Amino acid sequence: MVPENQKSPIRKKRKDSTFSRINKWLHLWLGLASGIIVCIVCLTGCIWVFNAEITALLEPETTVEWQDKQVVSPGQLSALVARDFPDKLPAFANYQQGRVIYLNLKDKIEKDKTQKGGRRGGGTTLKINPYTGELIGKDVLKKGETDFFRFILNGHRFLWMPPAIGRPIVNYGTLVFVVLLITGLIWWYPKKWNNSTRDKSFKIKWTASFKRVNLDLHNVLGFYSLLFLLAIALSGMVYGIKWYSEGLYWVTSGGTPLTDFKRFESDSLQVNKFYTPEQAMDLAWNKVIAKHPKSEGFFYNFPDTSNAKAAIGITVYPNSGQFYNFRAYNFDQHTLAQLTRDDVYNGAYETAGFGTKLRRMNYDIHIGSILGFPGKVMAFLASLIGASLPITGFLVWYGRKFKKKGFDKRTSVSADANEQENVLKQEELLTE
Repeated sequence: MVPENQKSPIRKKRKDSTFSRINKWLHLWLGLASGIIVCIVCLTGCIWVFNAEITALLEPETTVEWQDKQVVSPGQLSALVARDFPDKLPAFANYQQGRVIYLNLKDKIEKDKTQKGGRRGGGTTLKINPYTGELIGKDVLKKGETDFFRFILNGHRFLWMPPAIGRPIVNYGTLVFVVLLITGLIWWYPKKWNNSTRDKSFKIKWTASFKRVNLDLHNVLGFYSLLFLLAIALSGMVYGIKWYSEGLYWVTSGGTPLTDFKRFESDSLQVNKFYTPEQAMDLAWNKVIAKHPKSEGFFYNFPDTSNAKAAIGITVYPNSGQFYNFRAYNFDQHTLAQLTRDDVYNGAYETAGFGTKLRRMNYDIHIGSILGFPGKVMAFLASLIGASLPITGFLVWYGRKFKKKGFDKRTSVSADANEQENVLKQEELLTE
């Protein structure tokens, strides 16, 4: 028989409110249902954040020291392709200061008929020194093949499933994740603030049992990463959920509807009347670079001669590694008339309204580059924590549901009353 002074006090569990029970139910079952999706999306996301830095590390030849002179023109790139790859045509080029120019090619089938190169799989990519035009290397992928980071991005966007199936799963899985973050914060918030609850809410007790450490990892790390994960998730939903994207823009722009994205088109009645495609491309490039001589990156597409309505598009980036303040220009490939349209991705960032600025910052917010390299580090760590939350949460639930054999509060004996009290409090947390 256990002495009276060694018996554990029997604690009467406080009855939760209806709101609290619903909140906990949602957090538990939505978490179990979406755990695998959240884990994959967060893991692939934290890898993608540093795709440029990882590529530079693994392929040091693609790093080119900055020089105070102009980079090679589109015409020089076209000449390189015509000389060394006569069965190909240039499709589009992109460049960030300190790196090579990546030039994607497409197959030439017949005169004035081309096969569009796939950006998701297959094709040839040249790596070109931006100052000398020297060919540094090339990647050739067969149709359907992808490089490592395209593979990662495919997992991030549609779980390596057919896009029509995988995209909605990821999009609405992300929406569920937002709900989990909010319900988790509500569950985390202590009923009373004292030294004990502050320690449990903000500190990980590494010397405790596995159950306690795992619960602390879920609660404490989840709290510290909450704002970052919300920013990442909410910005990610812009790319996949149309009603959310349009609604967010409507709210942040003061009631202005979001216009649909449409590609610019050239005037097909003016074919070859003024310039050859190569001349048009270089002249358009010279116009843009004269306005932005200090830009640290660019992206442009070469005119598709098989499509008379295709336009020339040139985008310049003032800061390498950031995209929100880009400036986009589009030209008729036959007359070089500048094409304009009133939408969120045209015009100067500096003169745009709040809703437009927020939309243009969306990608940088999503990957953390809005705060520069430190922001990318924070996005990486937050995504890594996000991937761990379904795992630690599952272990909390599994340990409570299947592993706990009924810690008998009435008969257990402990030599240390304070330690026994901590165990009882922990049991109460796990059974809430």
